[in-house]
Amino acid sequence: MESQREEHASKLLGAQTHIWNHIFSFINSMSLKCAIDLGIPEVIHNYGKPMPLSQLIASLSIHPSKTSFIYRLMRMLTHSGFFTQQNTIENELEMGYVLTEASSLLLKDNPLSQRPFLLAMLDPILTMPWQQLPTWFQNDDPTPFQMTHGMKIWDYAGHEPRLNHCFNDAMASDARLVASVVIERCKGVFNGLESLVDIGGGTGTMAKAIAKSFPQLECTVFDLPHVVADMQGIDNLKYVGGDMFESIPSANAILLKWILHDWNDEQCVKILKKCKEAITSKGKEGKVIVIDMVMENEKEDDESIETQLFIDILVMVLYPGKERNEKEWAKLFFSAGFSDYRITPVLGLRSLIEVYP
Repeated sequence: MESQREEHASKLLGAQTHIWNHIFSFINSMSLKCAIDLGIPEVIHNYGKPMPLSQLIASLSIHPSKTSFIYRLMRMLTHSGFFTQQNTIENELEMGYVLTEASSLLLKDNPLSQRPFLLAMLDPILTMPWQQLPTWFQNDDPTPFQMTHGMKIWDYAGHEPRLNHCFNDAMASDARLVASVVIERCKGVFNGLESLVDIGGGTGTMAKAIAKSFPQLECTVFDLPHVVADMQGIDNLKYVGGDMFESIPSANAILLKWILHDWNDEQCVKILKKCKEAITSKGKEGKVIVIDMVMENEKEDDESIETQLFIDILVMVLYPGKERNEKEWAKLFFSAGFSDYRITPVLGLRSLIEVYP
């Protein structure tokens, strides 16, 4: 009987801990954003060796009354894997902070920095709609974002330059990282192509990297007019404004990097049909290159699965979209008139999918 009571108490407390962990999980995000806003990764990086807490505090622009709190912030972020501690060079008994692979990827000057993505996703404009999620489930509004702000996210960005700039920077930061991996691991995808259109390519980060690596390839960035209005083409890269639901420029290949997950099934089929028209209009049959998540992959680790689930709910809140498993992708491709596809899972959370007419 005593052991049963002990087991019950243990389960009860474990359940409470699980609940609390999820209640307060936002503290991970907010603590990390705080460290970025304070410039902590840059300060530690510029120090060039394990940085003692006293040196870190002295190097930050904070009020004297807040110096004792930096240790608690750093303890949290060290536990989360953004910093680690090593013995200092001057004193083997003193510990100093160093960056991890993750915090190095948040440095301003890192060519593949994910800092803009973090700042965009945690911007109040994008976080406010989460408060409306329960109400959204009880009405017919398309998304919590539209319910909160009175317009779709694309329209809001078109009227709010700060969000437009912030969002474009975020997508560009992701595109730089993905482009580097695609060009390194998937060069064969571009063999034999003469032209490529990057749909929703924003400021052209992905297309620029492809155009530079494959100079024989004529690349076009195709996005909404307000996105490409001030962009100037160079060499084998040009910008075209338009609506992918109306018409897409002809090319051997169409690139859809993190585009289709923003839209519902019906809208995706419309986009894919326009893509099929674009790659078959000149008599040659090309292909569509999709970079997106493929859910329910049993080979994924727990953190990757959880992150994919986070993104799925994110696109539900911000857009009328969703993440899809292979069966759902196949249904879209075949509904749009394509005959075959190939999935290559080489992009971490996402996969590269080649779709053939």
